[in-house]
Amino acid sequence: MSGNRNVVVVAPVAGVLLGALDFVWIKYVPSPLGDLGNSLAVWAVAAFLLTYRFRWSTLVSVLGAIVCLVVAVPSYYLTANVIQNDDLSNTYNSVALMWMGFGVIAGTVFGAAGVLARDPLARGGRLLGTAALGMPGAVLFAEGVVQARRIGDPSYGTGDQLAYVAVVVTLGLAITLLVGRSWRQRGLALLCALPLTAIGYVLLSLTGFR
Repeated sequence: MSGNRNVVVVAPVAGVLLGALDFVWIKYVPSPLGDLGNSLAVWAVAAFLLTYRFRWSTLVSVLGAIVCLVVAVPSYYLTANVIQNDDLSNTYNSVALMWMGFGVIAGTVFGAAGVLARDPLARGGRLLGTAALGMPGAVLFAEGVVQARRIGDPSYGTGDQLAYVAVVVTLGLAITLLVGRSWRQRGLALLCALPLTAIGYVLLSLTGFR
């Protein structure tokens, strides 16, 4: 249990860095890579990687992921205030609270997935562990589907949408290759990602992210 103690430092520091670097990324990195800064999926992947990397207990991992994502929201807006003098009320207005709410949900789901992926035999078995390994890729693929469905919409540039879809799909594949421990496991994780992508697309659509 002593390994849980560093969560009180790691989780909020990770949140501050995530929020601050996210704003800097959006402001200074050109599209389509810069568009990743506006990605709910990228924040979900950050929660997964946090609990996958640190060997905390399940409950502590989930709480740590939630803290990370919730802290990242005001950190993002505070960075915007420092860099471009945005209104400080953005740190606690209704939009910020909405993103914090998403942070609680994403932190719970992807924080738990990180634990399952890291230690499947102790937590839920090989099947759940493999499915968990597919979740970060799936949420990125789901965002790619959302973006792909905008192709042809006159409100969006076709070239921009195609470029961003390529970016999130590539990132999803790269994350799966990174967290998998063998080629067999990576392949199974990608197979699991297919139905998870459909579920993720539905959930993203329900949140209005489309």
